[in-house]
Amino acid sequence: MLSAITRANVKPTRLAQRALVSTWTNVPQGPPDAILGVTEAFKKNTNVKKMNLGVGAYRDDAGKPYVLSSVKKAEHKLINSNMDKEYAGIMGLPDFTAAAGRLAYGDNSPAITENKLAITQSISGTGALRIGAAFLSKFYPHSKNILVPNPTWGNHIPIMEHSGLTLEKYSYFDKQTNGLNIDGMLEDFHKAPKNTILLLHACAHNPTGVDPTPAQWDEISKVVKERDHFVFFDMAYQGFASGDCNRDAYALRKFVDEGHSVVLAQSFAKNMGLYGERVGSFSVVCADQEERARVESQLKIIIRPMYSNPPIHGARLVSTVLNTPELKEEWLGEVKVMADRIITMRNKLRGHLENDFGSKKNWNHITNQIGMFCYSGMTPEQVDKIKEDWHIYLTRDGRISMAGISSDNVKYLAEAIHDVTKD
Repeated sequence: MLSAITRANVKPTRLAQRALVSTWTNVPQGPPDAILGVTEAFKKNTNVKKMNLGVGAYRDDAGKPYVLSSVKKAEHKLINSNMDKEYAGIMGLPDFTAAAGRLAYGDNSPAITENKLAITQSISGTGALRIGAAFLSKFYPHSKNILVPNPTWGNHIPIMEHSGLTLEKYSYFDKQTNGLNIDGMLEDFHKAPKNTILLLHACAHNPTGVDPTPAQWDEISKVVKERDHFVFFDMAYQGFASGDCNRDAYALRKFVDEGHSVVLAQSFAKNMGLYGERVGSFSVVCADQEERARVESQLKIIIRPMYSNPPIHGARLVSTVLNTPELKEEWLGEVKVMADRIITMRNKLRGHLENDFGSKKNWNHITNQIGMFCYSGMTPEQVDKIKEDWHIYLTRDGRISMAGISSDNVKYLAEAIHDVTKD
């Protein structure tokens, strides 16, 4: 038998050993984020010619973050108005949501003129998708299945799955042409059980930059109507894709005009450069005002335990820009400038590949694709090589952020792409 002194010495030792076993010992290490990993590797590189083509944020031709003049003026106006910092309502700022709805659907849309659009402010496009997925998971009566394009923005997948939806992929990108696999897409929509939820990128598909033409949207609309599918639009780049907000909203407005039931996730991160302000909206086109009221009541119930109510500053900025005629006009011009710069970089990149370096490969897809991203067609091995030999960083699927290209480095990039892709 141990003496009292011995027992006193043993007990603390055992307690100390038990304390070493953490509550979180069984938590596994998660995989790194693909985009953030690219940026971290880029930052560690000291080569003066290094390029970061992974980040999805606009840069000016000097490679610097760009704050829009219209946004600066709106912010100055807000500061001088000496507004308070009280909570917004659960659905956000009414002046913001009304303006966001008009921008997306158009002033003359029945959803707007007949006051049957249920719309709530969200924490950018990601938050809009999360609200929408939760709403559909709880209330869409026909299916818990959602089809997303292959490939799609990586965050679509966990957002839908965490909300209780069962996710599958439909054909979208054709690796042979670096364009749209419209036949495979339509076939998958035909085969899907009736009333399936379809996630469609309204414009500037992320990550491929491949959009359907208006004629192809017409075909898609027809099949969706035949199969009674339900459409969840994600519109993160209105205006930023082509430089024309109306043109970029073509698919959304067409589907609404043709009587489709749709919901929309909308973001102002890209087209107003408000990345860190997290401004967006989620909306539901309803049958009438009574239905709109019921839908809004349930959106409030979903949002309340998520984050209670949204931040106000970014929404005030968007509202001020869109509701002040001279600022809106200036903003529309700035959106076109941003879009045109991206288009110019596409033309220059393709021109250097074909004319300066004599690449024999087909680079039509660089200029056929649209928006911030270009699916280059480079293999993972070629991406690794361009990183090691040329200090150019992008995701291993070959996606290039066109915003990372400038007049000073576009020829260097073309030379690098030619080097790693030549036979």
